[in-house]
Amino acid sequence: MAFIHEDFMLTGPTARELYHAHAERQPIIDYHCHLSPQEIAENIQFRDITQLWLGYDHYKWRAMRANGVVEEYITLRKRNAWEVFEKWAETVPYTMRNPLYHWTHLELKRVFGIDKILSPATAREIFEECNAKLATPEYRGQALIRRFGVEAICTTDDPADDLRWHKEIAAHPFGTKVLPTWRPDKAVAIENPAAYKAYLERLGEAADKNIDSYADLVEALQERHDYFAQAGCKLSDHGLDTFHAADYTEQEIESIFKKVLLGRTPDATERDKFYSALLHDLAVMDAETGWVQQFHVGPIRNNCSRMLRQAGPDTGFDSILDLEISAAGNRFLDRLDDEGKLAKTILYCLNPKDFVVMASMAGNFNDGSVPGKMQLGAGWWFLDQESGMRQQMDSLSQLGLLSRFVGMLTDSRSFISYTRHEYFRRILCDMVGADVDSGRLPRSEMPRIGEMIEDISYRNARDYFGF
Repeated sequence: MAFIHEDFMLTGPTARELYHAHAERQPIIDYHCHLSPQEIAENIQFRDITQLWLGYDHYKWRAMRANGVVEEYITLRKRNAWEVFEKWAETVPYTMRNPLYHWTHLELKRVFGIDKILSPATAREIFEECNAKLATPEYRGQALIRRFGVEAICTTDDPADDLRWHKEIAAHPFGTKVLPTWRPDKAVAIENPAAYKAYLERLGEAADKNIDSYADLVEALQERHDYFAQAGCKLSDHGLDTFHAADYTEQEIESIFKKVLLGRTPDATERDKFYSALLHDLAVMDAETGWVQQFHVGPIRNNCSRMLRQAGPDTGFDSILDLEISAAGNRFLDRLDDEGKLAKTILYCLNPKDFVVMASMAGNFNDGSVPGKMQLGAGWWFLDQESGMRQQMDSLSQLGLLSRFVGMLTDSRSFISYTRHEYFRRILCDMVGADVDSGRLPRSEMPRIGEMIEDISYRNARDYFGF
């Protein structure tokens, strides 16, 4: 039997029934990813499997480093495509019990129809077969997206972006809706005054406004927020170390802003106040526009100074931050709720200890207006693997309503990461199916249970985001 067979990861009869009858053929809504809108618009044709697999993937880069592969095969790119792929093939046998082992072989099977296990012995054959297929029109970027039945994609975009490529896609549709997501992290990041001033110039140009005060900043962001809404944007996203909900006055925020414009670095208290003010104002914009807001909380980035100097940021040297999130998180959401300005919200944690914390926090602010208004987000980054997905769904089940969960996303830069939706759906069906087989859920309710699987796989996201 092939490793990736039809009942892969489905350990019981009910799990198999739920997956094949209810989850397997559902469309995909990828409501958070990092695909390049330009690559989608230009219908990218990949040079080879090395570019497709190893061009962006810091998960694989970390595994290769752990296996003793030097950087010239990874981010420094001093080797040719075959040499890099060969090093990945040498690494794969050592990734057993790492999700990369499953993802690699799921992608080989689903995208390329290859059942072989990747290893040094099979590397050349797999390399050549994949490359031959990637040279055909059926393996260009848009065709790869359609292959997985992707109904909608939300990319990750800066407020200063002109959304040129989204407009190009909208003018030349290919069967999948591609929408921008508002990611204003750079508008908040005052800790580096020089970089912040450079960003304000870019933002001001996009908004056609001089930004000389905090009030100017909010006006410029509002103008860009409106621009994104006109382009079909329905979500915002924020990457945070923790939540911020300090007390502040308008005068304090203007003073901090002016200090940064003068090139002076704010202290920790000033940074907390500024983040608290601007994140609140941005959340109000989301509520007034009817968007969903997302908060990805808990990474500590670029921890290896040597490699930051050598390869730059975002090259696989990030990890889990361990900060308290509950007190500030509840204060932040409570202020918005008290003002009637709390948008639909998805909370993601990177530290697994925070699943239960976030689930309990989300439950404080459901108001009956929308089913599942406050969401505990899917397992993310270091947690988008089997144990992380199970922990997330267990926490949600115990403290909220799993039935209202909006399901999985890719959070990826890869055009073939959609196998993660399959992986998630198989795990979901295995969990719920085991509950039926053990008597924890009644077999008499199988029609309702099947509907729940379909909802989590697809319909909840479709209805929640309004796609």
